[in-house]
Amino acid sequence: MLFSTSSFKVDMHFCCNKLVGTAILGKAQVCKDKIQKNIPSAKKCTLQEKDCCNSITFLKLGDKTLTNSNPEAETQTLLFLSTFLYSYIDLFEGLDKNVVPFQHYKPPLLSKDMQVLHQTFLI
Repeated sequence: MLFSTSSFKVDMHFCCNKLVGTAILGKAQVCKDKIQKNIPSAKKCTLQEKDCCNSITFLKLGDKTLTNSNPEAETQTLLFLSTFLYSYIDLFEGLDKNVVPFQHYKPPLLSKDMQVLHQTFLI
């Protein structure tokens, strides 16, 4: 979201097709004395020569077509998230001991086998 809505400018300065200066959010420095130091002597490039130095600027404009959000939907979303997190965290509380609710339950004494009596068998 930050990169899609922000604008920035990159300025580059070339001398004899060699990058001499770069600047972000500003203007690149002009070559002046750097031509003699950085460019090999085989190329005939001087400051007096026309079209020897040029500057290129890249401009990235931010997206301004964002819409405002609905505050009612935002409130409902926050309410749902807070309720969900509270109930989700509450699920895991008290699980450190194994609770068996029927531990002290004594089953009834059966005098007859009910499955045989009703002839219901699991296959």
